[in-house]
Amino acid sequence: MKIRLFHQQDAEQIAQLFYETVRQVNIRDYSNNQVEAWAPDNIHFRNWAKICSERFTYVADDQGVIAGFGELELNGHIDCFYCHKNYQRMGVGSQIYSAIEAKADELGINRFYVEASITAKPFFLHKGFSVIREQQVERRGETFINYAMEKFLIAR
Repeated sequence: MKIRLFHQQDAEQIAQLFYETVRQVNIRDYSNNQVEAWAPDNIHFRNWAKICSERFTYVADDQGVIAGFGELELNGHIDCFYCHKNYQRMGVGSQIYSAIEAKADELGINRFYVEASITAKPFFLHKGFSVIREQQVERRGETFINYAMEKFLIAR
């Protein structure tokens, strides 16, 4: 498994990974209607190539298969952070997170923040994040619970 920065040709796999993960993993914590609104049938509802290129998007590359990805913005926001449905609980997220934290250290970012799903909340808690608040967000007519979380980084 190699952790590397996003390449344009990764966009299609990332879109599919997002869709399948939400539909098949997050379904444990959300209703059918919620996951269908979150990950619509049109997987190109978001310009994956453009957005992933504008951020520090790290991918876990398992010999050409994208096993996960995470996006870091310059303000410390971690936006999309997903692991492939077939790579759950195998350390992929931890490897991606380590790359994001190393980049944040390099850039002098001292605070991360994320809106974590019910599914992702335990992962971020394990990485040292604290819950700021539970919140309700709306996507395509459905209301979801997620968690505003943050972590302060110690300069090395």
